[in-house]
Amino acid sequence: MSRITVTVVGVTAALLLTACSSSKASGGPSTGTTVPQVTITSPATVPTTSVPASTNDLSGKWTGKYSGAFDGTFTLNWQQSGSTLTGTIDLSTAGTSNINGTVNGGTISFGKPFSTAITYTGSVSGNSMSGTYKVKAGNTSTSGSWSATKTS
Repeated sequence: MSRITVTVVGVTAALLLTACSSSKASGGPSTGTTVPQVTITSPATVPTTSVPASTNDLSGKWTGKYSGAFDGTFTLNWQQSGSTLTGTIDLSTAGTSNINGTVNGGTISFGKPFSTAITYTGSVSGNSMSGTYKVKAGNTSTSGSWSATKTS
């Protein structure tokens, strides 16, 4: 999509003067009247209002800790494609699992594929991220906090 900038110099005043000084019955400009010029420019780049997927590439190894209902450490290995994250999480208390997620601007969410048993949400900025996790078991749920730093 292109943005068009219209620069009009003195059009209103010139049109008013032309209309008032016209001597023709048709309402057109009188002889010797100058019609103002209109310049239309189309810039090569157009500013966007959409939020980028992320200002950083989250691909790589992240190490972190979690506390609350459960305490421990974890290692994330992410691959990022656009706003989509795939990889593995190695929890000190539960072993390694595949994990999927999304990042939109500074917001991140992830969990096990096809499961809502454990979900992580939070924010990411540069080489650090943090948030909360929720664990659902039957009709009960528990939660806590997590944080991680990119190590490679």
